[in-house]
Amino acid sequence: MLLFAMGFLLVILQPSTGQFPRACANTQSLLRKECCPPWDGDGSPCGELSRRGSCQNILLSQAPLGPQFPFSGVDDREDWPSVFYNRTCKCEGNFMGFNCGECKFGFSGLNCTERRLRTRRNIFQLTTSEKDKFLAYLNLAKNTPSQDYVIATGTYAQMNNGSNPMFRNINVYDLFVWMHYYASRDTLLGGSNVWRDIDFAHEAPGFLPWHRVFLLMWEREIQKITGDDNFTIPYWDWRDAEDCVVCTDEYMGGRHPTNPNLLSPASFFFSWQVICTRSEEYNSQQALCNATSEGPILRNPGNNDKSRTPRLPSSAEVEFCLSLTQYESGSMDKMANYSFRNTLEGFADPRTAISNISQSGLHNALHIYMNGSMSQVQGSANDPIFVLHHAFVDSIFERWLRRHRPMLEVYPAANAPIGHNRENYMVPFIPLYRNGEFFKPSRELGYDYEYLQETALDSFQEFLIPYLEQARQIWAWLVGAAVIGGIVTAVLTGLILACWKKRRGTSSEIQPLLTESEDYNNMCYQSNF
Repeated sequence: MLLFAMGFLLVILQPSTGQFPRACANTQSLLRKECCPPWDGDGSPCGELSRRGSCQNILLSQAPLGPQFPFSGVDDREDWPSVFYNRTCKCEGNFMGFNCGECKFGFSGLNCTERRLRTRRNIFQLTTSEKDKFLAYLNLAKNTPSQDYVIATGTYAQMNNGSNPMFRNINVYDLFVWMHYYASRDTLLGGSNVWRDIDFAHEAPGFLPWHRVFLLMWEREIQKITGDDNFTIPYWDWRDAEDCVVCTDEYMGGRHPTNPNLLSPASFFFSWQVICTRSEEYNSQQALCNATSEGPILRNPGNNDKSRTPRLPSSAEVEFCLSLTQYESGSMDKMANYSFRNTLEGFADPRTAISNISQSGLHNALHIYMNGSMSQVQGSANDPIFVLHHAFVDSIFERWLRRHRPMLEVYPAANAPIGHNRENYMVPFIPLYRNGEFFKPSRELGYDYEYLQETALDSFQEFLIPYLEQARQIWAWLVGAAVIGGIVTAVLTGLILACWKKRRGTSSEIQPLLTESEDYNNMCYQSNF
């Protein structure tokens, strides 16, 4: 019965969002450098007959990049996706997808005209049935092949510039693990040489928008394979937590009774196999991760290096991070000071906002604390706690956006590390998304967080917070200005009263009943100031 149900689900799958569209993973598409599959609704490329979109040349950003990557033409991810395709579907209106067959995030309906707002909830606020359904959905994704996407198992050069395609199938959950790996992997330079200081999803301005898109795509994929259009990712609010409270068999898996590095046999995830965790092996072979199983999920929460991450993040640290007014600063990488992004990502001290790469704060602290699969960047999405964690990180990003209300221009347009400028396309997503397109409030993208849903009064108070903070910082100057203003006012008042009394002192008997206008003006407006 279970096999029949899974088979039925595979039949009804709709186009998804991810890496290489299956329809474009062939010699013809690679040699033509074109990925414009037909929309099933009318059979035309990009649904052009139905005015959903059209096949167009990709417009790449020409803005200068930062100095962190001193090469050109050595990495398939440079100017994404132009190494593989220079023509893709450009969708119109609220349509989206590699063939314009879907709706933009936040829209639904036959013509994508209906707005839709979903709410992400705290995992501990879910009912038992809702929580069990979430865990079952994760397992379904781990066991459901992606119908619409495949992964690359070789570089473009290894594919003989497209004449020898190297792709393979992958399940829905691991598709997202692979995408996270591919965005953060090292550059292969030939021989045994690699360049490690490169990451298209971390250590730079795109960190928060990239993971925002990643979660939206992951959420939508679960909605499709389950048929549950109301599904949203739950979050784990880890502020002030004393330990990993989600690390129980009831939730994300408890500790193995005899091996503290493994999950409990009673966990939903005990039998899961990880992929893309052996970066040094791939580098030595100058190869890409091919999604071969590499063993069980590893996790030993709390038994991490305490000198780097002594505890889980606190509420005070989150509040300090939210008070930072600059989204990005300086070199716009992990050395940036007073950067909201760098502080939230965890490369800057969450009490001072000064870069300190010997410590791991906020976002990074959770990864290090888990002490296992979560602690290695490229393979961290193997642990399903990843989605709970990043949903909460995204909610902090959302709080900052609502508090400071930045213009799009706040997001750097130029000189950011490779792939992170405002108009750069995010690696490795097809359809294409620019970093700046997701530097906006979540409600414009169709979702909200339960703990952030606010009344009009709450919204007004949140709006005032940055102004009150600025006032607090200059209160001494304000008090001084008030005192000086009071003294000046008192002096002026005294002089005016003295002038008035002097005029009143003239005897009424000798004052003329009428005066010439020019004498009257001289008397009334005479002043020594």
